[in-house]
Amino acid sequence: MIIKFKKLHENAVLPSYAKEGDAGLDLTCVNVTVGNYRLIYDIGLAVEIPQGYVGYIYPRSSICKKDLSLCNSVGVIDSGYRGEIKAFFNINCPNPERYEIGDRIGQLIIMPIPKIDPIWSDELSNSERGEGGFGSSGK
Repeated sequence: MIIKFKKLHENAVLPSYAKEGDAGLDLTCVNVTVGNYRLIYDIGLAVEIPQGYVGYIYPRSSICKKDLSLCNSVGVIDSGYRGEIKAFFNINCPNPERYEIGDRIGQLIIMPIPKIDPIWSDELSNSERGEGGFGSSGK
């Protein structure tokens, strides 16, 4: 699948896989803005995600070495969005180790997304779980 990226910053890096078989394309930071208990990482790119697909921004596994967390857990890039890709991280301690300009700060995963047609129904089918909530499996 070919995905188009538009360079919005002279130092922008085309996302790529670090290793064969990786699920996510690494995103590289071109600018960092310090906000109120947040760090905003600019990627310097816009992306054209095909209709019927969605882009998800996940943290990289290196996040475990930082005192940061992705603000919205997983970023969602809709197929119609053409603005700059950014990642917002919460600062979880007073002086966190953080990503710097040029660091790979996240990963982009593009997946198909079905078109849903919601309808009202008075009945739902039965399932093994039923109405069991969190911890309903007994573990």
